[in-house]
Amino acid sequence: MANRLRGEIDAMLDGRRWTLVLTLGALAELEAAYQAGNLAELTERFSTGRLSARDLIRIIGAGLRGAGNAVDDDHVAAMTAAGGAAGMAAIAADLLQVTFGGEAEPENP
Repeated sequence: MANRLRGEIDAMLDGRRWTLVLTLGALAELEAAYQAGNLAELTERFSTGRLSARDLIRIIGAGLRGAGNAVDDDHVAAMTAAGGAAGMAAIAADLLQVTFGGEAEPENP
């Protein structure tokens, strides 16, 4: 069970429950991917609410790896979630919310 106070969420991907967390290492991975100089730049990028499919893959992948799961972005790109792309967007939004925006109610079990 994920501990939202530690920035963790649970998500159903490919019919399996996974834990995701954006650790400092995962955030550094995202900074490098987006060539962001700091967390404020990264937060600003994600705060627009306009995330591409590639963004979703990177965010979910970094969260999975942050929680210790051995998956690469190609594996994440092939994963499915209830609701399709909207379900993946809800997972990424929940992860970003718990990481940067404090506690929020989970949108996906």
